[in-house]
Amino acid sequence: MPRVIGFLRVSCSSQDIEKNKAEILSFANDHGLVPLTWVTETISGTVDWRQREIGRILKELEPGDVIITPEISRFARSLLQILEIIEVARKKDIAIYALKGNWQLNGNHMENKIMLAMLGLVAEAERDLISMRTKEALAARKAAGVQLGRRKGPGKSRLDQYRVEIVALLRNGSAKSFVAKRYKVSEPTLYNWISKNQLDVSPMVEKVTA
Repeated sequence: MPRVIGFLRVSCSSQDIEKNKAEILSFANDHGLVPLTWVTETISGTVDWRQREIGRILKELEPGDVIITPEISRFARSLLQILEIIEVARKKDIAIYALKGNWQLNGNHMENKIMLAMLGLVAEAERDLISMRTKEALAARKAAGVQLGRRKGPGKSRLDQYRVEIVALLRNGSAKSFVAKRYKVSEPTLYNWISKNQLDVSPMVEKVTA
C-alpha cells in the first residue's frame, strides 16, 4: 500500500490550515489516496529543502508513494529548489499532487507536464511566490507597528497609498515594469517616485532565471 503524505508549510502570515487540510482530505478520499499522514512545517521556505521536512520525506518515501500539497509553491520559496524537489520525486517515482492548478506530477503525467508545460509551472509558481513573500513582508511590518495604507499630506503621489506594497514587491524581486503596470503608472513615473522618496528597493532575494 502506498504511503500518502499531506504536506503543509505554514508561513508567518497564518495560512488557513484547516481549510487546506479539508481540501487535501477531500481530494485524497475522492482518489482513494488513504490513509493520509500529515506533515506540517513552519520553517522558512528559504532554508534549503534538504534540511527541511520535505527533504526528510523525499528521502524516506519509496516508488509509488504520494505527496499532496495545496500549492506547488508550498515546497519552497525558490523556483530552483521547487524544480529540484520535483526532479527528485520524478527519479524516485513519487507522485506529487498540487491542488491549486490541478497539477498531477506522476508517472507519464510527470514527464508530460514538465516537458510540455514547464513555462506554465514556472510562471504560476513565480506569481505564488511573489504574492506569498509580499504578504509575509506586509504582515511583518504590521506586527512591528508600521501603519499600512495611505500616507496623509498634500501634494502626494497616487503611489503613496501603495508605498508599503510596492517596496515589498520590489525588495522581493519583482521587476519595476511589472510593478508599474500593476499600479497603472509609467516606468519613468515609478523611477521618479522611488528616487524622490529615497526608497531602498534593492532585492532581498536572488532572482532565479530559467
